[in-house]
Amino acid sequence: MENLINLHYLDIRGAKSIERMPIGIGKLTNLQRLSNFVIGKGDGHYIGELKNLPNLKGDFCISGLENVNGQHAGEVKLNEKLGIDRLVLQWSSNFEKDARNKEAEEQVLDSLRPQKKLEQLNIDNYGGAKFSSWIADSSFKNMLSLELCNCTSCKSLPSIGLLPLLKDLSIIGFDEVQKVGAEFFGENQLKPFVSLENLHFQRLPNWKEWDPCEGEEQVSKFPNLRELSIRECPQLLEKLPTRLPSLLKLQIYECPRLTVSISSFPSLCELSVRGCEELLDECSFSAKEVISLKTVSLSDISKFNISTKMKMLRFASSEHFHIPGWKELESLSQNGLGLVGHHFITIKDCPQLVSLETDEEGLKLDKIPSVESLTIWNCKRLNRLPKFLDALSFLTVVSIYGCSGLISFAENNFPPALNKLEIWECENLQNLVDEKENNKSMSSNICLLEHLDIRYCESLICLSSRGDICNRLRHLQVYNCSSLSSLFLNTKLPTMLKQLEIWNCPMLECIAQDFHETSDLECIKISGAQNIKSLPTGLDKLNHLQEIQIVNCSNMLVSFKESELPTTNLR
Repeated sequence: MENLINLHYLDIRGAKSIERMPIGIGKLTNLQRLSNFVIGKGDGHYIGELKNLPNLKGDFCISGLENVNGQHAGEVKLNEKLGIDRLVLQWSSNFEKDARNKEAEEQVLDSLRPQKKLEQLNIDNYGGAKFSSWIADSSFKNMLSLELCNCTSCKSLPSIGLLPLLKDLSIIGFDEVQKVGAEFFGENQLKPFVSLENLHFQRLPNWKEWDPCEGEEQVSKFPNLRELSIRECPQLLEKLPTRLPSLLKLQIYECPRLTVSISSFPSLCELSVRGCEELLDECSFSAKEVISLKTVSLSDISKFNISTKMKMLRFASSEHFHIPGWKELESLSQNGLGLVGHHFITIKDCPQLVSLETDEEGLKLDKIPSVESLTIWNCKRLNRLPKFLDALSFLTVVSIYGCSGLISFAENNFPPALNKLEIWECENLQNLVDEKENNKSMSSNICLLEHLDIRYCESLICLSSRGDICNRLRHLQVYNCSSLSSLFLNTKLPTMLKQLEIWNCPMLECIAQDFHETSDLECIKISGAQNIKSLPTGLDKLNHLQEIQIVNCSNMLVSFKESELPTTNLR
């Protein structure tokens, strides 16, 4: 490779099998872009070849730094490579922690000080016990992004608050850090993190205390912070910093001892909390000063300490409302939550959930219609949906998966605007609409359902006793419903149906009496329906039919005569 003296660009990203750089790469003096310089075991001195590549610019990564000593690293003169604006310094993630030479790695990091106009710095798998002072040097006035990842031996964080233009900061995988305090902000620093917008902590298993050093002064340490994320910090106690006037997005995951207070975050738009000791809101701001949350995700919160007034202000009109994996939740109402006011609702993996609303009589029905989408996954004990389902006048999409306790979808009518309904793996579902009460008010002509997809519902015998329940239905898919004996008891299909798919329904005896009223059908697919003996009559009337597929229907006697097939479109 040393003969390629005119080479300008060398990109080896993704070539993970490369263990070392070829000898003589330092002779490629015209090289401007080099994605990664890999140092192999025993080749530490080859890092010195970088001193002969003065024109490097853009993104640059040095990996295999566990094979380098401080003397060799000093030969690189990284601070003289003025074109490099994004730098990754990477040690091996497979390097055994107990065998690492902390002092040697500290010397290497000391020697790899980059040029002052650097914009982005990543340090991965560093094994030293402390960071070099240059990392927090305020002379790095162009530094916008800093990520420190898997620095498992470091006991404290550098004084990152001194970096004047830093916008994004990620601290990930620090096993030894127990406290974040004054050293993080910078000693005697009155205005740290003046530009920081995104702050992310993850996997600090022994972190117990975050001292925001707020004191009596009313100056925020994070005046422009927009997003704060703390994940997998199981020992973290007490509360978050209180003075975050610009905070818009807060994420707390797997911090079971942390009290999450949002009292002083009036501009918060997105809140995601999964696993914490307490969610607290003692906001003293007026209703006009508090912005309602647009996206809410809550799960595994031991104590929900929010007044009814604040719940209405914060939680009552979100765009997206998620409940993922809340193990002890039996009803949304037990924490004063509910369906009222939200637009897109998703509830997943709540094994104890029995009902969505317990106090349905006291609900303000004028606020319910805002619900547009409802998704429920793997809530095994959920035995019914709310009675007011048909009052959700804007509800267009419902998806229900793995709710084995559910017997029927609705007690009365379908929601009037419902366009798409998916029900999968609800083995005790017996019918879509509970018709045992002889509901006289049921009306199909206001039902807008066009897509119906039913799969793996082993107890379902019939979709409905009324064939006109879904007159506007265009796509009907029924898969693996082993007890299904008929689609509609009146043996009529919806008149606007375009696509009909029946798979693995061995008890199904009849699709319909005829096709006379379903002239829009374009596709018929039937497989694994051994009890069906014949297709409905009137196949020749389906002038829009493009595809017909019959598979594994051993008792069906099909003999297509030319006069029995439509004359156009069939492929």
